[in-house]
Amino acid sequence: MKLDFFNQIRILDGGMGQQLLANGLISKGTLWSTSAILNEKFHNLVTDIHLSFINAGAEVIVTNTFSSRKLRLIQNKVDQHFRYVNEKACLLSIKAKEISKKNILIAGSLPSQTDTYVEDKRSSKNIELDFYEQAEVIAPYVDFFYLDVVSSGREIDIASNVAVKFNKPVLVGVHLKKNGYLPTGETLTDVFQKYKNNNWIGLIGACVSPEIAQNSSTEIGSLDIPFGFKANLWKVEEPTPVKTFNRAKPEEIGTNPNIALGKREDISGKLFYNFYQKLVKNGATILGGCCETTPEHIREISRLK
Repeated sequence: MKLDFFNQIRILDGGMGQQLLANGLISKGTLWSTSAILNEKFHNLVTDIHLSFINAGAEVIVTNTFSSRKLRLIQNKVDQHFRYVNEKACLLSIKAKEISKKNILIAGSLPSQTDTYVEDKRSSKNIELDFYEQAEVIAPYVDFFYLDVVSSGREIDIASNVAVKFNKPVLVGVHLKKNGYLPTGETLTDVFQKYKNNNWIGLIGACVSPEIAQNSSTEIGSLDIPFGFKANLWKVEEPTPVKTFNRAKPEEIGTNPNIALGKREDISGKLFYNFYQKLVKNGATILGGCCETTPEHIREISRLK
Protein backbone atom coordinates (compact mmCIF):
# COMPACT_ATOMS: atom_id res chain seq x y z
CA MET A 1 0.00 0.00 0.00
CA LYS A 2 1.05 3.62 -0.44
CA LEU A 3 2.17 5.22 2.80
CA ASP A 4 0.28 8.40 1.93
CA PHE A 5 -2.99 6.45 1.63
CA PHE A 6 -4.66 8.46 4.39
CA ASN A 7 -3.60 11.86 3.07
CA GLN A 8 -7.02 12.06 1.41
CA ILE A 9 -10.42 11.12 2.83
CA ARG A 10 -10.71 7.39 3.37
CA ILE A 11 -13.61 5.40 4.79
CA LEU A 12 -13.09 2.67 7.37
CA ASP A 13 -15.67 0.06 8.33
CA GLY A 14 -17.97 0.00 11.37
CA GLY A 15 -18.54 -2.21 14.40
CA MET A 16 -18.12 -5.90 13.58
CA GLY A 17 -18.78 -7.34 17.06
CA GLN A 18 -22.13 -5.72 17.69
CA GLN A 19 -23.27 -6.45 14.13
CA LEU A 20 -22.52 -10.13 14.75
CA LEU A 21 -24.50 -10.13 17.99
CA ALA A 22 -27.37 -8.26 16.33
CA ASN A 23 -27.51 -10.93 13.63
CA GLY A 24 -27.68 -13.99 15.85
CA LEU A 25 -24.22 -14.68 17.27
CA ILE A 26 -24.26 -16.11 20.79
CA SER A 27 -21.00 -15.22 22.51
CA LYS A 28 -19.50 -17.59 25.08
CA GLY A 29 -17.62 -16.31 28.11
CA THR A 30 -15.65 -13.18 27.18
CA LEU A 31 -14.89 -14.31 23.64
CA TRP A 32 -17.20 -11.76 22.03
CA SER A 33 -16.72 -11.83 18.25
CA THR A 34 -14.15 -14.65 18.41
CA SER A 35 -17.10 -16.95 19.13
CA ALA A 36 -18.03 -16.45 15.47
CA ILE A 37 -14.65 -17.80 14.37
CA LEU A 38 -14.68 -20.81 16.69
CA ASN A 39 -18.15 -21.82 15.46
CA GLU A 40 -18.02 -22.54 11.73
CA LYS A 41 -21.73 -21.91 11.26
CA PHE A 42 -21.07 -18.18 11.77
CA HIS A 43 -18.23 -17.90 9.23
CA ASN A 44 -20.52 -16.81 6.43
CA LEU A 45 -22.02 -14.18 8.73
CA VAL A 46 -18.57 -12.71 9.38
CA THR A 47 -17.95 -12.52 5.63
CA ASP A 48 -21.39 -11.04 5.01
CA ILE A 49 -20.84 -8.29 7.58
CA HIS A 50 -17.49 -7.41 6.03
CA LEU A 51 -19.29 -7.24 2.68
CA SER A 52 -22.06 -5.07 4.06
CA PHE A 53 -19.50 -2.48 5.12
CA ILE A 54 -17.65 -2.72 1.78
CA ASN A 55 -20.91 -2.25 -0.10
CA ALA A 56 -21.69 0.73 2.14
CA GLY A 57 -18.49 2.41 0.99
CA ALA A 58 -15.74 1.21 3.30
CA GLU A 59 -12.32 1.26 1.66
CA VAL A 60 -10.73 -0.54 4.61
CA ILE A 61 -12.07 -3.50 6.57
CA VAL A 62 -10.59 -4.60 9.89
CA THR A 63 -9.97 -8.28 10.64
CA ASN A 64 -12.20 -9.86 13.27
CA THR A 65 -9.26 -10.48 15.62
CA PHE A 66 -10.04 -7.92 18.34
CA SER A 67 -10.99 -10.49 20.97
CA SER A 68 -8.54 -13.15 19.74
CA ARG A 69 -5.69 -11.89 21.91
CA LYS A 70 -3.83 -14.68 23.74
CA LEU A 71 -4.89 -13.78 27.30
CA ARG A 72 -8.57 -13.62 26.35
CA LEU A 73 -8.35 -17.09 24.85
CA ILE A 74 -6.54 -18.42 27.92
CA GLN A 75 -9.28 -16.99 30.17
CA ASN A 76 -11.84 -18.87 28.11
CA LYS A 77 -9.81 -22.10 27.96
CA VAL A 78 -9.52 -22.13 24.18
CA ASP A 79 -5.93 -20.91 23.77
CA GLN A 80 -5.10 -24.06 21.79
CA HIS A 81 -7.03 -22.39 18.95
CA PHE A 82 -4.99 -19.15 19.02
CA ARG A 83 -3.40 -19.56 15.61
CA TYR A 84 -6.57 -20.90 14.03
CA VAL A 85 -8.91 -18.06 15.11
CA ASN A 86 -6.50 -15.32 14.12
CA GLU A 87 -5.69 -16.88 10.76
CA LYS A 88 -9.28 -17.80 9.95
CA ALA A 89 -10.50 -14.26 10.73
CA CYS A 90 -8.00 -12.95 8.19
CA LEU A 91 -9.05 -15.48 5.58
CA LEU A 92 -12.71 -14.51 6.01
CA SER A 93 -11.83 -10.85 5.43
CA ILE A 94 -9.92 -11.81 2.29
CA LYS A 95 -12.92 -13.85 1.13
CA ALA A 96 -15.14 -10.78 1.52
CA LYS A 97 -12.70 -8.68 -0.48
CA GLU A 98 -12.60 -11.26 -3.26
CA ILE A 99 -16.39 -11.51 -3.42
CA SER A 100 -16.72 -7.73 -3.54
CA LYS A 101 -14.24 -7.45 -6.42
CA LYS A 102 -13.26 -4.06 -4.97
CA ASN A 103 -9.76 -2.80 -4.36
CA ILE A 104 -10.13 -2.38 -0.61
CA LEU A 105 -7.42 -2.73 2.02
CA ILE A 106 -7.40 -5.13 4.95
CA ALA A 107 -6.24 -3.84 8.34
CA GLY A 108 -5.04 -6.36 10.89
CA SER A 109 -6.59 -5.64 14.28
CA LEU A 110 -3.92 -5.67 17.00
CA PRO A 111 -5.82 -4.81 20.19
CA SER A 112 -4.61 -4.00 23.65
CA GLN A 113 -3.45 -7.40 24.86
CA THR A 114 -5.26 -7.45 28.22
CA ASP A 115 -8.48 -5.55 28.93
CA THR A 116 -10.09 -2.91 26.74
CA TYR A 117 -10.17 0.80 27.71
CA VAL A 118 -7.45 0.46 30.37
CA GLU A 119 -3.65 0.47 30.46
CA ASP A 120 -1.78 -2.83 30.28
CA LYS A 121 0.49 -2.56 33.32
CA ARG A 122 2.42 -5.78 32.75
CA SER A 123 6.10 -5.84 31.94
CA SER A 124 7.13 -4.53 28.52
CA LYS A 125 8.60 -7.96 27.77
CA ASN A 126 5.24 -9.72 28.27
CA ILE A 127 3.36 -7.09 26.29
CA GLU A 128 5.83 -7.35 23.42
CA LEU A 129 5.58 -11.14 23.34
CA ASP A 130 1.79 -11.04 23.12
CA PHE A 131 1.75 -8.39 20.39
CA TYR A 132 4.43 -10.28 18.47
CA GLU A 133 2.62 -13.62 18.59
CA GLN A 134 -0.64 -12.18 17.28
CA ALA A 135 1.10 -10.00 14.68
CA GLU A 136 3.08 -12.97 13.41
CA VAL A 137 -0.10 -14.89 12.60
CA ILE A 138 -2.00 -12.10 10.87
CA ALA A 139 0.86 -10.24 9.12
CA PRO A 140 0.88 -12.38 5.93
CA TYR A 141 -2.76 -11.56 5.24
CA VAL A 142 -3.07 -7.83 5.90
CA ASP A 143 -1.99 -4.57 4.27
CA PHE A 144 -1.25 -2.81 7.55
CA PHE A 145 -1.75 -3.18 11.29
CA TYR A 146 -4.45 -1.26 13.13
CA LEU A 147 -3.58 -0.73 16.80
CA ASP A 148 -7.14 -1.28 17.93
CA VAL A 149 -8.23 0.75 20.99
CA VAL A 150 -4.87 1.02 22.75
CA SER A 151 -4.75 2.95 26.02
CA SER A 152 -1.11 3.85 26.72
CA GLY A 153 1.87 5.31 24.95
CA ARG A 154 4.06 2.43 26.08
CA GLU A 155 1.79 -0.15 24.44
CA ILE A 156 1.67 1.91 21.25
CA ASP A 157 5.47 2.11 21.22
CA ILE A 158 5.87 -1.63 21.77
CA ALA A 159 3.31 -2.57 19.12
CA SER A 160 4.74 -0.08 16.61
CA ASN A 161 8.19 -1.61 17.00
CA VAL A 162 6.75 -5.10 16.61
CA ALA A 163 5.13 -3.98 13.34
CA VAL A 164 8.53 -2.83 12.07
CA LYS A 165 9.75 -6.42 12.38
CA PHE A 166 7.06 -7.46 9.90
CA ASN A 167 7.64 -4.46 7.62
CA LYS A 168 4.04 -3.33 8.09
CA PRO A 169 2.66 0.22 8.28
CA VAL A 170 0.61 1.09 11.35
CA LEU A 171 -2.61 3.02 11.88
CA VAL A 172 -2.57 3.98 15.56
CA GLY A 173 -5.96 3.80 17.29
CA VAL A 174 -5.79 5.59 20.65
CA HIS A 175 -8.56 5.40 23.23
CA LEU A 176 -9.44 8.72 24.88
CA LYS A 177 -11.41 9.77 27.95
CA LYS A 178 -13.83 12.71 28.25
CA ASN A 179 -10.94 14.99 29.24
CA GLY A 180 -9.19 14.18 25.96
CA TYR A 181 -6.42 12.22 27.68
CA LEU A 182 -5.52 8.57 27.35
CA PRO A 183 -6.51 6.41 30.36
CA THR A 184 -2.89 6.81 31.54
CA GLY A 185 -3.24 10.60 31.72
CA GLU A 186 -1.04 11.09 28.64
CA THR A 187 -2.12 13.51 25.94
CA LEU A 188 -2.20 12.80 22.23
CA THR A 189 0.61 15.29 21.85
CA ASP A 190 2.67 13.45 24.48
CA VAL A 191 2.24 10.16 22.66
CA PHE A 192 2.93 11.60 19.22
CA GLN A 193 6.09 13.45 20.27
CA LYS A 194 7.51 10.61 22.33
CA TYR A 195 6.60 7.51 20.35
CA LYS A 196 5.96 8.41 16.71
CA ASN A 197 7.46 5.78 14.50
CA ASN A 198 8.37 6.03 10.81
CA ASN A 199 5.84 3.30 10.01
CA TRP A 200 2.87 5.31 11.35
CA ILE A 201 0.46 6.16 8.52
CA GLY A 202 -2.26 7.76 10.63
CA LEU A 203 -3.49 8.50 14.15
CA ILE A 204 -7.12 8.13 15.20
CA GLY A 205 -9.29 8.32 18.28
CA ALA A 206 -10.52 4.73 18.63
CA CYS A 207 -13.85 3.66 20.15
CA VAL A 208 -14.62 7.14 21.45
CA SER A 209 -17.95 8.93 21.61
CA PRO A 210 -18.78 11.52 18.93
CA GLU A 211 -18.49 14.20 21.62
CA ILE A 212 -15.00 13.08 22.66
CA ALA A 213 -13.97 12.98 19.02
CA GLN A 214 -15.24 16.49 18.44
CA ASN A 215 -13.52 17.84 21.57
CA SER A 216 -10.17 16.22 20.74
CA SER A 217 -10.14 17.10 17.03
CA THR A 218 -8.23 20.36 17.49
CA GLU A 219 -5.34 18.72 19.33
CA ILE A 220 -5.03 15.71 17.07
CA GLY A 221 -5.40 17.96 14.04
CA SER A 222 -2.40 20.01 15.15
CA LEU A 223 -0.09 17.01 14.83
CA ASP A 224 1.78 16.38 11.59
CA ILE A 225 0.02 13.18 10.59
CA PRO A 226 -3.25 12.15 8.88
CA PHE A 227 -5.93 11.81 11.55
CA GLY A 228 -9.52 10.81 12.16
CA PHE A 229 -11.79 8.73 14.34
CA LYS A 230 -13.63 5.44 14.75
CA ALA A 231 -16.51 6.69 16.87
CA ASN A 232 -18.71 4.40 18.95
CA LEU A 233 -22.38 4.73 19.81
CA TRP A 234 -22.34 3.45 23.39
CA LYS A 235 -24.58 5.28 25.84
CA VAL A 236 -21.77 5.25 28.40
CA GLU A 237 -19.33 7.96 27.34
CA GLU A 238 -16.37 6.51 29.26
CA PRO A 239 -16.59 2.70 28.93
CA THR A 240 -14.50 0.54 31.24
CA PRO A 241 -14.08 -3.25 31.63
CA VAL A 242 -17.46 -3.70 33.30
CA LYS A 243 -17.82 -6.90 35.30
CA THR A 244 -21.24 -7.67 33.86
CA PHE A 245 -19.90 -8.26 30.36
CA ASN A 246 -16.18 -8.76 30.82
CA ARG A 247 -16.04 -11.57 33.37
CA ALA A 248 -18.47 -14.26 32.20
CA LYS A 249 -17.11 -17.76 32.79
CA PRO A 250 -16.06 -19.81 29.73
CA GLU A 251 -19.11 -22.07 29.90
CA GLU A 252 -21.54 -19.17 30.30
CA ILE A 253 -23.23 -17.17 27.57
CA GLY A 254 -21.62 -13.75 27.71
CA THR A 255 -23.70 -10.65 28.20
CA ASN A 256 -24.01 -8.44 25.14
CA PRO A 257 -21.87 -5.36 25.92
CA ASN A 258 -24.74 -3.06 24.98
CA ILE A 259 -26.63 -4.37 28.03
CA ALA A 260 -23.88 -3.00 30.26
CA LEU A 261 -22.91 0.05 28.20
CA GLY A 262 -26.19 0.88 26.49
CA LYS A 263 -26.80 1.77 22.85
CA ARG A 264 -27.45 5.26 21.53
CA GLU A 265 -30.57 5.32 19.44
CA ASP A 266 -30.40 9.08 18.84
CA ILE A 267 -27.66 9.09 16.19
CA SER A 268 -28.97 8.10 12.79
CA GLY A 269 -26.81 7.74 9.71
CA LYS A 270 -27.67 11.32 8.80
CA LEU A 271 -26.56 12.66 12.18
CA PHE A 272 -23.39 10.57 11.93
CA TYR A 273 -22.75 12.25 8.58
CA ASN A 274 -23.27 15.70 10.11
CA PHE A 275 -20.85 14.89 12.91
CA TYR A 276 -18.14 13.70 10.52
CA GLN A 277 -18.74 16.61 8.18
CA LYS A 278 -17.58 18.93 10.99
CA LEU A 279 -14.49 16.79 11.57
CA VAL A 280 -13.62 16.84 7.87
CA LYS A 281 -13.78 20.64 7.97
CA ASN A 282 -11.21 20.43 10.77
CA GLY A 283 -8.93 18.34 8.54
CA ALA A 284 -9.88 14.75 9.40
CA THR A 285 -9.31 12.26 6.58
CA ILE A 286 -9.77 8.89 8.34
CA LEU A 287 -13.47 8.26 8.91
CA GLY A 288 -15.06 5.15 10.37
CA GLY A 289 -17.19 3.66 13.10
CA CYS A 290 -16.72 1.41 16.09
CA CYS A 291 -19.13 -0.35 18.46
CA GLU A 292 -22.83 -0.07 17.49
CA THR A 293 -22.14 1.65 14.15
CA THR A 294 -23.85 -0.05 11.23
CA PRO A 295 -23.51 -0.13 7.44
CA GLU A 296 -26.07 2.68 7.36
CA HIS A 297 -23.69 4.93 9.32
CA ILE A 298 -20.79 4.04 7.03
CA ARG A 299 -22.90 4.58 3.90
CA GLU A 300 -23.74 8.08 5.04
CA ILE A 301 -20.17 9.16 5.86
CA SER A 302 -18.92 7.66 2.59
CA ARG A 303 -20.71 10.56 0.90
CA LEU A 304 -17.96 12.81 2.29
CA LYS A 305 -15.48 11.31 -0.18
